[in-house]
Amino acid sequence: MRGMTSGSGLALEGAAHLRQSVTDILTTPLGSRIMRFDYGSLLPELIDQPMNAVTRMKIFGAVASALQRWEPRLRLTKVGLERGDRDGAFVLQLVGQRLDVPARAAANDNFDLTLNLGAARAA
Repeated sequence: MRGMTSGSGLALEGAAHLRQSVTDILTTPLGSRIMRFDYGSLLPELIDQPMNAVTRMKIFGAVASALQRWEPRLRLTKVGLERGDRDGAFVLQLVGQRLDVPARAAANDNFDLTLNLGAARAA
């Protein structure tokens, strides 16, 4: 699939387009898109919650359900969550199989993405 980068408007395709799409889906709060209120994920609401077993499971569920709903080019196989380097920060690691490439190529073209979320950086 072809698209454009959210920052510069230049052409974007393949794995780079998929990474941008996944990032957009997961960081968009539900209800924030006009005419598409169900687009996005619950992840932005969970960022400031206490990091315990319940919140971890909610994060895993929010990620899996949002990507299953909105990103047909990806089959998620692993979600990892670790504390970040600052209080309130965490690192979300996603691994999956691309479904937009032929099966032979998919074996060598796995999807991986690391998102650093929470705890605003000091200016």
